[in-house]
Formats: sequence, structure tokens, C-alpha cells
Amino acid sequence: MKFSSKVYRHITVLSICLISVLGLSACGKAAVTNTVIPTVSDKPGIPPTVTMPAGPAPTTLVTKDIFVGTGAVAVSSSTVTAQYFLESWKDGKIIQSSWGQGPATFPLSGVIPGWQQGIPGMKVGGRRLLIVPPSLGYGANGAGPIGPNETLIFVVDLVAVK
Repeated sequence: MKFSSKVYRHITVLSICLISVLGLSACGKAAVTNTVIPTVSDKPGIPPTVTMPAGPAPTTLVTKDIFVGTGAVAVSSSTVTAQYFLESWKDGKIIQSSWGQGPATFPLSGVIPGWQQGIPGMKVGGRRLLIVPPSLGYGANGAGPIGPNETLIFVVDLVAVK
């Protein structure tokens, strides 16, 4: 069977398209991660409990609203008042919690980049999970009880925004 040059061109173009689509589909599936994040309790006004998953820590900032508030929205220039809970991904130990002493107030401009990027958009009355990689936390040096290159798990209940 003999095909015209026009038919060959169409077959070639279709073949290239098919190969491209299949290649991109495979690339897309390979890029999908199955990062499992901690489970956080969803009872307002009660200190959170965190159930750690098995597996490696995410390498980018993860934010997840556990429940969404109905109050004012935090922006990057806000001073926030929050109850928070901080846990180590590496060993699951609680590093710090404001729940025993009352909420803390601070400007977002004065905290780690993980909070500067992860809190804006949150509404007062909400609870948000932040998983902060070392590059957006305390880095290679760590700080105080936070070890070097530590991935941090914060659970933040936003109490007020100014």
C-alpha cells in the first residue's frame, strides 16, 4: 500500500503528538507525590493532638486548614495572637506549646519564613497545620531545642489579628 506525502505528514504529526502526550502523562504521574501529612484534631478551643504518619517529611512548605475561622484575615504585615503547638517531624517530640501559658503575640515580619508564608490568608478562629522544611525554619544551625535541619510541625489557632 502506498501513501501520499500528505498522509505521511499527518501520520508523523499524529505520532509526535501521541508520543508527546504519553511522555507528558508519564512525567506528570512521576511528579505526583504521595506525601502523607499528620492528622490533627479539629476541636476548637482545645489543645490539638497530632498523629504522625510514617515516611519522610515534605521538602516544601505544607499548609492545611483544619478548620477555617470566620474572623479577620491575617496578612503579611499583621501582628497576630495565636495559640500554637510545635513538634519535630524527626522524632515526634513536642518542642513547644503556648497552650499551657496562653497565646503569644508577635508581628509576622519577625518570625521564621515558614510562618511568614504560611499564616497570611488565615482567619481568626481557624486552626492551620504548617509543615515547615528546614529552609523556611531554623536551617542548618537550628536554634535552642530545635536541631539542625529539622522539619517542624506547627498547629496554629489564630486568636487575633492587628
